[in-house]
Amino acid sequence: QSHIVESGGGLVQPGRSLKLSCTTSGFTLDMYAVGWFRQAPGKERERVSFISGSGGTTDYADSVKGRFTISRDKSRNTVILQMNNLKSEDTAVYYCAPVSEATMRPLFNYWGQGTQVTVSS
Repeated sequence: QSHIVESGGGLVQPGRSLKLSCTTSGFTLDMYAVGWFRQAPGKERERVSFISGSGGTTDYADSVKGRFTISRDKSRNTVILQMNNLKSEDTAVYYCAPVSEATMRPLFNYWGQGTQVTVSS
């Protein structure tokens, strides 16, 4: 079976940081471009960041640009989302997924459990 596992979420105060990790079993992330997505209650799922298969190209939603950084460690089959200066608007369940290099859209109709990020004072 193939699994996607997100971790690192939690409850933090505004202005603090969290580091999310994405890894897989049953297949390796190394051969894929990867996107981070989030979904808040009552909202549609949105892409917040993207990293190419090589790691040489990254992209961010305007709402997180300058605060979030995506990176990958292929030796550990892991993609990281470093989230700094968190705001209440960042509260959501965060998911990662293999995506198309060209379109940044998910390649498979499969999602992990996600990791909950709650930003509140």
